[in-house]
Amino acid sequence: MSSATAERILVAMSGGVDSSLAGYLLAQQGRDIVGVNMRTHRLSPEELARGPQIKTCCSPTDAKDARACAERSDFPFYVLDVEPDFRRDVIDPFVASYRNGRTPNPCVLCNNHVKLGLLLEKADMWGCGQVATGHYARKVRNPETGRWTLAIARDENKDQTYYLFGLQQEQLAMLLLPLGELTKPEVRELAREVGLPTAEKPESQEICFIPDNDYRAFLRKRFAVEGIAPPRGRFVHVDGRVLGEHEGIPFYTVGQRRGLGLAGPVPLYVVALDVETNTVIVGPREAVLSDGLLAEEINWMGLAGLDAPRRARVRIRHRHAPAAAMLHPFEGEPGKVRVLFDEPQSAVSPGQAAVFYDEENRVLGGGWIVHGLHGDGIVATH
Repeated sequence: MSSATAERILVAMSGGVDSSLAGYLLAQQGRDIVGVNMRTHRLSPEELARGPQIKTCCSPTDAKDARACAERSDFPFYVLDVEPDFRRDVIDPFVASYRNGRTPNPCVLCNNHVKLGLLLEKADMWGCGQVATGHYARKVRNPETGRWTLAIARDENKDQTYYLFGLQQEQLAMLLLPLGELTKPEVRELAREVGLPTAEKPESQEICFIPDNDYRAFLRKRFAVEGIAPPRGRFVHVDGRVLGEHEGIPFYTVGQRRGLGLAGPVPLYVVALDVETNTVIVGPREAVLSDGLLAEEINWMGLAGLDAPRRARVRIRHRHAPAAAMLHPFEGEPGKVRVLFDEPQSAVSPGQAAVFYDEENRVLGGGWIVHGLHGDGIVATH
């Protein structure tokens, strides 16, 4: 290490203002740091031609911006090509989930497997014992268990703990989050004050490999390349009536209302996707409410596990306000949890993440939604 005051730190730099400022703040502290930009995929010629209209974090311009910020802060910078890893761990599961009637969250997969998972593994390539990012979250210890966990960021509107629930203890131990106590306006102002080139850069959109945000068009192109078109099937009302024909299971999500092409006296929502019968089940808004959910592949963060029912607040989407609930161990399967909400929640979507928080807004753990629950929490609604 070149510094006697701290371990060398790898700073993940996407080319946006958040990670740029994270690197700058650490450099100003005299920390020995290395900036790394991860090239996850290549934009098409058509997408590149749109220039500034593309709000992604993975374009050549983003890498150039990240390098400029590293130079401004006077630390070395590298680009790491992780395209094969990103395709295997993010894009392919994204497509497979839609085929299987599930609604994926690629940002969770990316953070857990690529942007943090892979980067934490490769940190020693640059002699780094810690990794810093521009995520809005706070790293803390759970006073009840002594384990590392994440607490909701000071800027709750920008909080990203939902995306990071899959990190393991050894990964959290290496992680630094310089922006956890800052708000987005404060980040912008600080970046302006120090002259970072990214100070006014617009936000990137969530699904970086779909710059126009049209996931259905992305899936259609992918299916065309594969030569496997999803079969059309029936729209069936929850009361058993056949209402029409749908375009294919992958093009629908639980809770969807727009784009169904179904007329009726009341708005209809997608209630469930039955892959075995190739049926899209629809119904009124109340039919989309779930009393709870079953989650699997649980990663415990603040807790070591769950051996008895416990109160928690549960977030079922990134922008979802955490709902009061009771967590129940799933008999004989420690990797699963049954969640029962105090009040029914809308659009519990299989494939999305369910993240559990304690009363102090600290992450207890999280997992992947298998299906919603109805009534006593045993009978599945979808």
